[in-house]
Amino acid sequence: MGKIALILALVIVAAATLFLQPEHAGLAIHPMDQFEISPLFGHGDISWYTPTNVTAWMAIAVLCIILLLVVGTRRRAIIPTRTQSIAESAYGFVYKMVEDVAGKDAVGFFPYIMTLFMFIVFANFLGLLPFSFTTTSHIAVTAILAMLVFLTVTIVGFVKNGTAFLGLFWVSSAPLALRPVLAIIELISYFVRPVSHSIRLAGNVMAGHAVIKVFAGFAGALGMFAFLPIFAITAVYALEVLVAFIQAYVFTILTCVYLKDALHPSH
Repeated sequence: MGKIALILALVIVAAATLFLQPEHAGLAIHPMDQFEISPLFGHGDISWYTPTNVTAWMAIAVLCIILLLVVGTRRRAIIPTRTQSIAESAYGFVYKMVEDVAGKDAVGFFPYIMTLFMFIVFANFLGLLPFSFTTTSHIAVTAILAMLVFLTVTIVGFVKNGTAFLGLFWVSSAPLALRPVLAIIELISYFVRPVSHSIRLAGNVMAGHAVIKVFAGFAGALGMFAFLPIFAITAVYALEVLVAFIQAYVFTILTCVYLKDALHPSH
């Protein structure tokens, strides 16, 4: 269902981009403008050291995490405040996920996985605020997160298991004649992991925001019938709130699955 929704969203965005051009009065819709990276100061060229809207909203996400997990829990009250309750719930949720999916020997990686989950959650939800910027809609951000997971899992696999980690690609339960073919398939799928891991998150987030922008353009052009796209915006926005959490959960649980493969590579 997620892939179908993503395809439909991209079709709507493409249709709006192709057919709703400025020459059609009131129907100038540019749904991808919201993802444009711009410098915070001035209008010059962007270099690797230039502060941009992306870096600003990433910093805001990190600040929100610190406020929740550090400042919000500093008193460690027996009867927790609302902020402490939220922080403890998030901690318990991710800890149980790591323990259930990757096993108890993966608990040592909990701080890293917790950091991933909290950053993606806050980045997704902050992107739903008016005039904000969704950092996880850019493949450059999600690709770095996915590549770090890929490298971490691969290094851990070889450090912990040595050459036995290669057993992940050798399906010993399959017939001998099929094992080389399956090994090639497993190897390809392994190196495709960071691609699918990053595109899944960025694609779903980008598609939802673009659809909201398209319907918003319709609302501005339909006059007295604007209530129709407004209803659609409300429904899509509610869906995006759900997607913001689900995509963070999917990214995190896949990280746990990959970590389990590294710790226990045998089929």
